[in-house]
This record gives sequence, structure tokens and C-alpha cells, in this order.
Amino acid sequence: MENNKLQKNLGFAAALSTVVGMVIGGGVFFKPQAVYTATGGAPGLGMIAWVIAGVMTIAAGLTAAEISAAIPKTGGMMVYIEEIYSKKLGFLTGWMQVVLFFPATIAALAVMFGQQSAGLIGNESLVLPITIGVILLISVLNSLGSKTGGLIQTVATIGKLIPLALIIVFGFVKGGGNNPILTPMVGEGVSAGGVVGSLLIAILFAYDGWINVGAIAGEMKNPGKDLPKAIVGGLSLVMAVYLLINVAYLWVLPANELAQYSSPASAVAEAIFGPFGGKFITVGILISVFGALNGYLLTGPRILFTLGTQKSLPASNFFGSVNKNGVPANATLTMGVVACLYALTGQFNLLTDLSMFAVWAFYVLTFIGVFKLRKDQPNLERPYKVPLYPFIPMIAIAGGLFVVVSQLLLSGFTNTMISLGGVVITLIGLPIYSFVQKSNSNNNDLDKTA
Repeated sequence: MENNKLQKNLGFAAALSTVVGMVIGGGVFFKPQAVYTATGGAPGLGMIAWVIAGVMTIAAGLTAAEISAAIPKTGGMMVYIEEIYSKKLGFLTGWMQVVLFFPATIAALAVMFGQQSAGLIGNESLVLPITIGVILLISVLNSLGSKTGGLIQTVATIGKLIPLALIIVFGFVKGGGNNPILTPMVGEGVSAGGVVGSLLIAILFAYDGWINVGAIAGEMKNPGKDLPKAIVGGLSLVMAVYLLINVAYLWVLPANELAQYSSPASAVAEAIFGPFGGKFITVGILISVFGALNGYLLTGPRILFTLGTQKSLPASNFFGSVNKNGVPANATLTMGVVACLYALTGQFNLLTDLSMFAVWAFYVLTFIGVFKLRKDQPNLERPYKVPLYPFIPMIAIAGGLFVVVSQLLLSGFTNTMISLGGVVITLIGLPIYSFVQKSNSNNNDLDKTA
């Protein structure tokens, strides 16, 4: 359904809660490990990076929302880039999302779900079966109809708020507060400049979801006034929560210890509440991760389905079909299987770094698109315009370019290889696009001569 057919009944409060709900996921519970590993066990630069990533996200949300509001079509970033640049670049965006961003993100969350569940049960041999099983389970559930997904999201929202609130409150009440928060900046032998890119890539995973914020513009009573307030207010609130919980972690355990745990939140919870209380918090975190998984397996296959309906892929009829429940089951199960293949790596941080690098390269194109769209279509109706233009878009572009270039060139051999792998997988889409377009053209010629 197009946004311009939707009822305009959302006010500021509804928009604010939507922003917060879309962004807070599972990353805040797990990413401190990657952050403090990168800083060499020191807290300072890690805490500053949470602020920088938050400011980048606010600038990004404010910028992309102008395009979302001006191009009120379903399909998200793929459609925006197609409208602004070209059909080929739009396809490449969708291709990156369906072969890299969504399956790698789904796999990363499932890996963490598997590790935490197996730890809770006390049987590490179950990590891989649980990881694969949860992906396939949610894929099947999302093939049953959209109501199932909606119910999961409601339960998961409650699940993620409980551990957040309990850790923040009791972390400060019961924690010793003896650990440094802002010093030292980095550990001995670590270059601050060399790790900033890695830190931002890690933390931006926790902030991801902001790209969907502009989609609600068509349902708002006064998007020009309320949407920027909802984005700035909502993302500032998220940033405040993230800072609070990270200070709470450090209030209980030092940064060099947090770097040792795949789930720092569970380790902190156990230190605060004891083994049973720690397990209770872990269950809440698992519910949150389950909900995040459901969200990605609900939205990602819609991109694959759209590419199928556009006849942009081999086997387009397969991907572009819906089942008797009216949902794109083939696309959903296919994405679930691809995610399972990624999940075989068992590497949460590697998978999130891969997905963030790939998607941020296209986010930058979206930010640049604000300038191009204003130049090419100055009379286009814009229900909302990015405030402080051109400065806010320039902040978003500069931040995004820094993350992409840093990850590709400045963050060490491993990160460069991960990033180059993402580039190669994305560029494979070009010959596929050319092949399918040629096939479609030949089929059309055959139809005309028939």
C-alpha cells in the first residue's frame, strides 16, 4: 500500500514511540564486547563512540526522512535510489540487502540467540542447532500470516524493555561504581585514530533501524513539524538509554572484563542479581533478540519479493509469489536458508560488521540523493524538509564516508578483507542484472513475434 493512501492520524507521541521501538534491538546487549576489545580494554573512546554514532544516526535519520516523505512508495531504500539515480543502482541496492544486509544481520542475531540459549541450558553443543533452528522457526512462522509476526513484535517489545530497565536501575543501585568510565581513552599499544572506524561500525549496528523512520511520514498529521522532533527526540532518547546502560555496565564490571563476555549484559546481570537473576535477564534479552530476528525476517523478504515482482532476478516468478496466507513465503524461506549459511560462521561481530559496511555504503548514496533530488526535482512535493540544510545532510555524508573508508582501508587486514568480500558479493549483482534484463528483452521480442 502506498503511504499517500494511508490515514494521517499519527501525532508526535506516536511517531516518537515508533522511532524508539524500531531502533532499540539486540545490539546494545552484546556490542560492548566488540567495543572494549577494539579499545584494548579501555572505556573512554568506547563511550565517546556511542555519542558520535548517536549524532551520526540523528543526522542520517533527519536526512533520509526527506526522501522517504518525498517518495512515498513501498520498498524503502531500494526504491529511493532507483527513483533518484537509476533502475540499475536501485536493483544493486536491493541485491545488497537480500544477499548481504538482511541475511547477515539475521544470522548474527541468530548466532547470539544460539550462544545465549545454549549457555542458559548449559550445553554448548546446542549452539549451532539452536542458531539454525530459530532462523527456520521464525521463517515458517512468518509464512503463516502477518498477524503472527505482529504478536511476536508486541511480546518482544516488552521483553527488551525489562532487561534494559532492570540493568540500568539496579546497576547503579547495587554496582560499586569503582571502575573508570572515561579514562583511559584506549589501552596500551592501541591507536585511537586506528580503531574509531571499527568502533562506529560495531556501535551503528545497535542504532540500525533509523532508515525506516521516514516511512511513517505519510501517516502523520503534521510531518513537517512533528517528524524532525520525533527523529531528534526519539534517537536522542535511544542514545541516552544506550549511554545510561553502558555506564551501568561499567558501574558493575570494568571495561577489560566486559571485553571477555559475548553477552556483557548477562554477565552484568549475574553480578547484580546472582545466577538466577542473571538467567532471568538473559531470558528477557533472548525475547528481545527473537523479536529483532522476527522484524528482519518480516521486512527483508519483502525486498526479495519486490525484486521478484519486478522480474529483476532469475526465478522471479518463484520469489514474487505469495502463498494462500497472502505472504511471500518463498522469499521468506529463501532468505532464511541464506541466513543459515551465513550463521555457519558462528561469528556475531564479523557478520554485523559485514552487514553494516555494506548497508552504510548505500546509506551514503541516499544522503547524497537529498541534494540530487532537490536539484533535479525542485518542485517535488516535500511534506518534510531536512532542517539546517545543507549542514545536516553533510554531517550524515561525512560520517557515513568515514565509516565506509575507515572499514575498507584503515581498520586492519581482517576488516579490509571483510569489507572487500562485501564489495565483491554486492558487485556480483551487476552481471545478474544484465543477464536478467537481456533475458526479459529476448522474451518480450519473442512475445511480439508470436
